[in-house]
Amino acid sequence: MKRTKCYTYFRIVGNFNPEIITTLLCLNPYKFCKIGDTRKNGTKYDFANWDFGYCDKYDIDVDNQMRTTINPLLAKVDILNEIRKKYDVDFYLEIVPTIFSDDILPCLSPSLDVMKFCCDTQTNIDIDLYLEK
Repeated sequence: MKRTKCYTYFRIVGNFNPEIITTLLCLNPYKFCKIGDTRKNGTKYDFANWDFGYCDKYDIDVDNQMRTTINPLLAKVDILNEIRKKYDVDFYLEIVPTIFSDDILPCLSPSLDVMKFCCDTQTNIDIDLYLEK
């Protein structure tokens, strides 16, 4: 039987140099791209992104994964806000569940702590939901 799964990560998107973000936050992304980098399909990125805190340790209460992702960022709210203002970027807390129809459904509700972080940093919560049979 196929099982429901989910991963989460924090993403910065905009017109910036990802290496500067890494230096300012003193955190290493798991993935990044620069404007002009080539995608697998041969097209060029017209934006930069910096992806951090990838967590694929599925928990039926996905809030636990969200917390794992943002935990290293909680002490960096001021730096994140400086980055957002200086580089005119957008922040996203990405939640990507794949749900199988015959499995138990996960709880995708963020806790007040997660929502506070998102409000304090103007981070969007983006849920990309996939359904499988």
